[in-house]
Amino acid sequence: MSHDAAYWLQKIRALELPSRIKIMNVCGGHERSITLAGLRGALPNNIELIPGPGCPVCVCPEEDVYQAIQLALHEKIILVAFGDMLRVPVNVPKGEPRSLDAARAAGADIRPIASPIEAVQIARDNPDVPVVFFAAGFETTTAPVAAMLAAGVPQNLSVLLSGRLTWPAVAMLLDAGKPGFDALIAPGHVATVMGSDEWAFVPARHGLPAAVAGFTPESLLAATYSVLRQWLAERPFLDNCYPELVRPGGNVSARRQLAQVMDVVDANWRGVGVIPASGFGIKPALAAHDARLRFPAYDDPARKRAGEMPPGCDCAKVVLGKIYPDHCRLYGRACTPRTPIGPCMVSDEGACRIWWASGIREAKVA
Repeated sequence: MSHDAAYWLQKIRALELPSRIKIMNVCGGHERSITLAGLRGALPNNIELIPGPGCPVCVCPEEDVYQAIQLALHEKIILVAFGDMLRVPVNVPKGEPRSLDAARAAGADIRPIASPIEAVQIARDNPDVPVVFFAAGFETTTAPVAAMLAAGVPQNLSVLLSGRLTWPAVAMLLDAGKPGFDALIAPGHVATVMGSDEWAFVPARHGLPAAVAGFTPESLLAATYSVLRQWLAERPFLDNCYPELVRPGGNVSARRQLAQVMDVVDANWRGVGVIPASGFGIKPALAAHDARLRFPAYDDPARKRAGEMPPGCDCAKVVLGKIYPDHCRLYGRACTPRTPIGPCMVSDEGACRIWWASGIREAKVA
């Protein structure tokens, strides 16, 4: 942005705002920037920033994590996954591996990776061993997986896909009635891939101010100022405060590859339930590389339920912006980054993990 953070803070502080206005930031990366930069403390007290459903690790359904664990334990395969996924806990009887890390400790060949390129290389280096890539993530992460599949992959590589689209979760919150927020800051990295236009429904259908932001304090504060001005003027629209990378149509090549190899499907979100047209599924033409079809015995429909957070864990409420992380009953007590109970304390994009890293160590509940 052309102005620094101090400029935008001054502009925000000069506004005549109501006693309370709530702004939801969808993205986990935004929440990390907001929290670690101390933006909540710098803004006027009547501006409330609410973390939203932008943590793919947090919403990855338990049945997918469970299926990955069982595959790794019972098949002679190499399972690869993005690093955050290895510590996500599931509900299992005491003594059974409750995460991919625990399954690895029990002898499964599970390897953390940082990009799809590594999955392809591992498959090429082990041509006689099936390699399963457990790929969980939003559009930004799923697009490189689509590019990998579109380019062609080794015969022994299959994908256990748990990809999600971001905007349908926000649409669900808005369609449910009173959303609990007055304006929205949309994720810049998702808009870079999918285009800013995806978020036009927020002002168009629901009359709420919206702005796409990048990840610097300057961009986030510019977006905050924009939605506040929209709210005061009662003229909601979609503002692009990340024009350096975000265009209305997004990344044409990435969107083409997503459409080439994946379908949009109804999908379960952990602790939330099924959201229509909110997930990615591998197209039938690529069935040979779909781990769900290649290893169907480990799909457990009995685990597909909305309330699959561990007992006492309020992670789903945190994801939906209904409570702050330190209002969870387990936050800082039973649940810490060293001993996570719910997925929000695992990922670097999880609000609970972010708040803990910022120094907030105690819950505010009795």
